[in-house]
Amino acid sequence: MTTQLSPADLDALIAFDTPTICNALERLAPERRARGYTTQPFVCGFPHMKPVIGYARTATIRSARPSGLSAVEQSRIRDDYYRSIDAGPRPALVVIQDLDPEAGTGAFWGEVQSAIHVGLGIRGLLTNGSVRDLDQWAPGFQFLAARISASHAYAHPVSVGGEVDVLGLRVREGDLVHADRHGAVIVPPERVRALPAAAREVAAREARILAVARGPDCTADKLIGVFRDLDAIH
Repeated sequence: MTTQLSPADLDALIAFDTPTICNALERLAPERRARGYTTQPFVCGFPHMKPVIGYARTATIRSARPSGLSAVEQSRIRDDYYRSIDAGPRPALVVIQDLDPEAGTGAFWGEVQSAIHVGLGIRGLLTNGSVRDLDQWAPGFQFLAARISASHAYAHPVSVGGEVDVLGLRVREGDLVHADRHGAVIVPPERVRALPAAAREVAAREARILAVARGPDCTADKLIGVFRDLDAIH
């Protein structure tokens, strides 16, 4: 049965950074402890921006060589891409895999594409490819990208929808993704409503440890005592 989530349900998760969401998911779904999040280096466009959350719109691109397609066929794929971005549930993030052996040879993303996607109501971007035009980038449109590039080369969309592999994270069309300067994590919809409480529980546990660690008379025995107390709490 599909979990029906309201905008308020999703926006409640923006109050927590992505590491906290990962910690909370560990409590709710321990089997996810070592999967479902980005694991590779990236550049964050706006490190001080609040987290973003949205349903994934997936696609693939190439940029190292011309597509080899006719102008009509390439235009069809482009049009399919934009229609896909404009459809589906909101809020939304775009997750694009660069298929070239050296991903990011050319930047699909820059001033124009960031403005287009803001216009289409998209909150941010996750890609193993590259971006450019940083000074002209659409304000408030977050990105996590593998690199920065000067040129767009032959950047063009290849496919729309399906499953992609970006920064060590496999994402399917429609997956719910939470992202900030630390990376991105897939959030199971059925866990969304329980996550805020779980996140607050994690913060409370950490606060007890930090109170000792940052105190003027921290000792190993005091820390061990706190850990034992916390382990006894279920």
